[in-house]
Amino acid sequence: MSQVDPQAAMQMAQQEMEYRVDLFNKMVSSCYDKCIDKRYKDGELSVGENTCIDRCSSKYWQVTGIVGQMLGAQQGGLDTS
Repeated sequence: MSQVDPQAAMQMAQQEMEYRVDLFNKMVSSCYDKCIDKRYKDGELSVGENTCIDRCSSKYWQVTGIVGQMLGAQQGGLDTS
């Protein structure tokens, strides 16, 4: 059994965290642009805005998962070649 270098593991964890934060920020930006009225009327989101954000974020994570699976399958195919 090979031993994992703690410094390499920490660097990989840091890269994963940066990737996840970037992904989250892109989702927030995308859904905000699609769902939030640019003329603020209230301090709270409307029912329509809440619904839109819920659907947008759900679809965003769904697509991200599908793309990740496709890339993983593609990479798996490359490893066996």
